[in-house]
Amino acid sequence: MLEVTCAVILDGTKILAVQRGPESSHPWKWEFPGGKINPEETGAECVVREVEEELGLQIEVLSQMEYIDYEYEIERIRLIPFVCNISSGEISLNEHVAKRWFCFVEWELIDWQEADRELILKNRARLKKMTM
Repeated sequence: MLEVTCAVILDGTKILAVQRGPESSHPWKWEFPGGKINPEETGAECVVREVEEELGLQIEVLSQMEYIDYEYEIERIRLIPFVCNISSGEISLNEHVAKRWFCFVEWELIDWQEADRELILKNRARLKKMTM
């Protein structure tokens, strides 16, 4: 199983989503930024590194939410979410084609990558409470 982190980045009552490009393994799908955990790092270290690489942002990890296990056709992943705030930087899309700040009530209007959608469903109550 591949362990992957993602950042649920908050700005007041809004959450950040980013869109994958046409050449990615999940073309045009939206997701929370993040990536694979390297052997020498913790999940929190991974999400900080990945967000800096993908978005040019420095983030502060506030807490960890419940993970999900999800099986795609070619691999099984454990998606580990971290609630984060931006500590510095401006968003620069280095690996994605678009960004979107959304209110939690809008989450179902977004064409999520499957694992991210399941993650939202599992953590729905907490996400809703955090963004009220």
